[in-house]
Amino acid sequence: MNSSILSITLLAVSGLVLFLYAVSRLSLALRQVAGERMKGILDRFTKTVPMAILTGTVVTTLLDSSSVVIILAIALVSAGALPFRNSLGVVLGANIGTTISSQLFAFDLGQYAVVAMLPGLLLLSFSKKRKRRTVGRALFCFGLLFFSLFIIGEAAAPLKDYRGVQAWLLKLENPLRGAGAGALITLIIQSSSATLGMVIKLAAKGLLTLPAGIAVMLGAELGTCSDTLMATVGRGPAALKTGLFHLGFNLICITAGLLLIGPFTALVLRLAGHADVARQIAHAHVLFNVTGVLLFAPLVPLCQRLLDAWLPDPKPAVKPVPVRAA
Repeated sequence: MNSSILSITLLAVSGLVLFLYAVSRLSLALRQVAGERMKGILDRFTKTVPMAILTGTVVTTLLDSSSVVIILAIALVSAGALPFRNSLGVVLGANIGTTISSQLFAFDLGQYAVVAMLPGLLLLSFSKKRKRRTVGRALFCFGLLFFSLFIIGEAAAPLKDYRGVQAWLLKLENPLRGAGAGALITLIIQSSSATLGMVIKLAAKGLLTLPAGIAVMLGAELGTCSDTLMATVGRGPAALKTGLFHLGFNLICITAGLLLIGPFTALVLRLAGHADVARQIAHAHVLFNVTGVLLFAPLVPLCQRLLDAWLPDPKPAVKPVPVRAA
């Protein structure tokens, strides 16, 4: 039994390592392909709150990482290339864009990963042009993403036979316990996508219930704030305000989600009761984030004023005018 648990653990950790590697390399490759364009897009299409939300959603979908987009926005705000008020809509949009990943994870695409990995590997190995190699790397890592989730799912399948594991996973139905586990896991592995991917795969294998999956998902939303807050260190008040807005938005939405987790779970079941638990969790992620953004969007001007009053931008130093002697 101990050897079986060890084998399961090693296989699951191997899948997680591959997932984290794929996420980081995919994000890097996509930034190399479209990074400069994304900076221009963020500057050009974020003049109004609705446009900033839409832009944040699209850019996050393309770059496959809300953290990367929010950190990019923080860097642009710090450099004075993006006004602080424009970055708030981008943060909200990034929270919608990240739900696309959970929808993709709910598809069982692991067995078809080679369809993306093989052409990606061929481009990466034989193409002489740098841009084509970067596209190949992105394709390979995209396939590796789903293959790693497939490994995690296969590793988790035998856990059905262990009552202790099942009992512990059932305890995650307690909202605070589930959210705490989600936040801790995300804080350790620094990837809310990985946490949600594991949750969805555990649910697909019948190991996680919808209430437990939603609770862990809420915690993952909180844990993802850590890397964006780290990105504000040493960048000045404007960048710090963007990071604090992201934290405040998530804290308020998560608190409301935990307080209303019963009615929210019932709503998800009503809207997606025909789907399997994995797909229900993915739908819950979309519903939670989109609802939070829609409720918060009208409050963006108020949030801007409050943050500006709390952390005012430093005034430029005025050089003293020399007084000429009469």
